[in-house]
Amino acid sequence: MTTNTKRANLAPLLVDVAVPVGGYYLLKDAAGMSTLAALGWSSVVPALRTGWCAVKERKVNALAVLILFVNVVGLLLSLVAGDPRLMLAKDSGVSSAIGIGVLVSVALGRPMMTAVMKPWLVKGDAAREAAWARLTAGSTRFRRAEKVFSLVWGLVLLGECVVRVVGAYTLPVDTMVWLGNVIMVVAMALGFFVSGALAAGPMARMLLAETKAARPATSASAPAPAMAG
Repeated sequence: MTTNTKRANLAPLLVDVAVPVGGYYLLKDAAGMSTLAALGWSSVVPALRTGWCAVKERKVNALAVLILFVNVVGLLLSLVAGDPRLMLAKDSGVSSAIGIGVLVSVALGRPMMTAVMKPWLVKGDAAREAAWARLTAGSTRFRRAEKVFSLVWGLVLLGECVVRVVGAYTLPVDTMVWLGNVIMVVAMALGFFVSGALAAGPMARMLLAETKAARPATSASAPAPAMAG
């Protein structure tokens, strides 16, 4: 991975996490703003970045629009209610919305997280792509693991939502500003571990076995090379 690629991958994380957290404490402690005002202003940059990315790419990104919508609605509700805890709780709205969407996709038989997992397993290899298609069409175990992967992530995202909402209304606001991000990181780590053990790992092994099993048949059916001379 090149330096430019690393920077491109880290930039959104810095804007969405480092700027809101650092900005909150800077505005509240150094500038003397109220908790509500500090939370509101520290959310402006991530919201603008989301909107700018949508305009720059000239296409509607459902996830980006959802995040922007949650930020704007949460800010407006907090201004009306005057409750900074509501602004902290709103962050879980993204997780809950995505989690519910993923679980619905599993119920409909079209697991949403497959689009995220498949590129990592197929790795752009034509033989693996063909093996994936065969397994999807003929292996009940493979399709079940595919659903389990999305099911795990749907439950993890909903669980993160519940924990963050409870924390927002039971812990001090200053604590939840940084703890909310810790909860998110822990939830992601848990999701990767459990989904990998229960679904992605077994699917990778089935995919590899199917790819290897198809190679001898392909080689046998290939025409013999012409004899020189």
